[in-house]
Amino acid sequence: MDIRLGELKNDDVILLLKEHHEDMLLHSPLESVHALDLNALESTNVTFWSLWINNELAGCGALKELDKKHGEVKSMRTSRNHLRKGVAQNLLTHILDQAKNRGYERLSLETGSMAAFVPAHKLYQQFGFQLCEPFGDYDEDPYSLFMSKIIE
Repeated sequence: MDIRLGELKNDDVILLLKEHHEDMLLHSPLESVHALDLNALESTNVTFWSLWINNELAGCGALKELDKKHGEVKSMRTSRNHLRKGVAQNLLTHILDQAKNRGYERLSLETGSMAAFVPAHKLYQQFGFQLCEPFGDYDEDPYSLFMSKIIE
């Protein structure tokens, strides 16, 4: 597995992010979808990575700086062709390592609350994330689940 910084102009990455956004809209109303678009992923406070297996896009993820001590996991997505191959685990490990290297004390995330998101909930729980209140600019939302982890 090869984790690359960026690749936001790559057609495969653009398609995976489009698939991610469309999938979120299947499970949540538009106002409850918090997936970042390409412009937001290019912001200076967001770092985006893509994961490749034999030069085939397998997944992506991003780290958004909320402040100097708090980061947010964004845009976690595994390609349908690479499910259950450890892609999400590798990306999340990488993001956690980057957060620790930056000196963050906390890493948080927002994900969907419906049954389709149960695999994501389980992954995050395996990495020590726990349910929390909305953080940053988020408000309570029945379609959202908020999780956070202290970085040690």
